[in-house]
Amino acid sequence: MKLQQLSVFLENRPGHLAEPLALLSREGINILSLSLADTSDFGILRMIVRDWERAAQVLKADDWVVKLTEVVAVDVEDRPGGLAEVLQAAGKAELKIEYMYAFSLRRNHRAALIFRFEEPDRAIDALSAAGCHVIEAEALFAAVE
Repeated sequence: MKLQQLSVFLENRPGHLAEPLALLSREGINILSLSLADTSDFGILRMIVRDWERAAQVLKADDWVVKLTEVVAVDVEDRPGGLAEVLQAAGKAELKIEYMYAFSLRRNHRAALIFRFEEPDRAIDALSAAGCHVIEAEALFAAVE
């Protein structure tokens, strides 16, 4: 139930973000979701792609620093309170969230929340037990096709 997320480390300078994204585009690798965090000197581009192994290989071959991280996707209704319910369940289970980001799915007015938990396996168990819908990788990709 865990997803592999690519984290690409970037210098914070004009045009630098476009370079790894153009590379993935040329290779026909579609990005499902991404998040960018930055400081004055560098940034971290976090991405979910279907073919993460190939994407990592392509980026590394072009000298990008890439790290793989396990994340958890949770499916919620795209409505007021959807995120709050998942966060309440996480809080009740005392799960430590390192970061998260979200995106809307194309079907059924749903959203996917991508979480980086300190303990992803425990998070999956706790959220599932609380009635939250943790998404398998293939179901997540099928939902956007």
